[in-house]
Amino acid sequence: MTLPSLHKHELLQREYGQSTFILVQQLAGIEDRAERTRRAQQIVQLIFRLQPALRDQPDSQAKVWNHVFEMADGELDVDAPFPLVAQVNLAPPQRIPYPAKGPKFRAYGQAVEQLVAQALTLEDPAEREQATVIIGRTMKFLYRSHNKENAKDVTILKHLKELSGGALTLDPDQVDAQNLFEFAATNTGGGRPAPFIVAQPRQERESSGGNRRGSNGGGGNNGGNRRDKQRRGGGRKNRQEPQQPPQ
Repeated sequence: MTLPSLHKHELLQREYGQSTFILVQQLAGIEDRAERTRRAQQIVQLIFRLQPALRDQPDSQAKVWNHVFEMADGELDVDAPFPLVAQVNLAPPQRIPYPAKGPKFRAYGQAVEQLVAQALTLEDPAEREQATVIIGRTMKFLYRSHNKENAKDVTILKHLKELSGGALTLDPDQVDAQNLFEFAATNTGGGRPAPFIVAQPRQERESSGGNRRGSNGGGGNNGGNRRDKQRRGGGRKNRQEPQQPPQ
């Protein structure tokens, strides 16, 4: 069996299943031609039951019968409703070459190199400068994510110059003064990002508030207990005793 035939058998086994392939292979051992034809018809019906979507395809009957003929190694002598013709030999799949050249800087990957190549096609100096700032900002983020440490702006500018062949450059003092390579953050006015405040649960706020009142007010909890006792005591005083019936 040639290599293209093996490749076709492998494809047909994946499409119809190993059990169907074995049933087709067993047809050659049936000596009675009528019985062999009946078994082949049952296998075709089984295929359509297992894959009902085949009925919606054009010429599905002829397609399935020819696939059965292929799985039988082209030696299926039956009374088929369609002429059984071997399909054109399929060429084996070509091996996809593994990329021999990787990115120049692994932390940035090939996506940054593609961005640099697109930035080099910009003719407007303002657009090219803006694209350079965005690429440098992306490179600093990727460097931090890959190396688990922050990179200096000078390092990013150096790598950007190497990737672009010296065509994309920025003023280091301007980058440092304006923080061009840093993502925008909400500032409080002093140049530092706003602190992240964790909301305190309500029960903890109430308990902590009661403790503060107790410590500042000279025994806030004791005062609360006294008021509770007074309310309970006052309730007993104001409560009227049930009247006895006259004797």
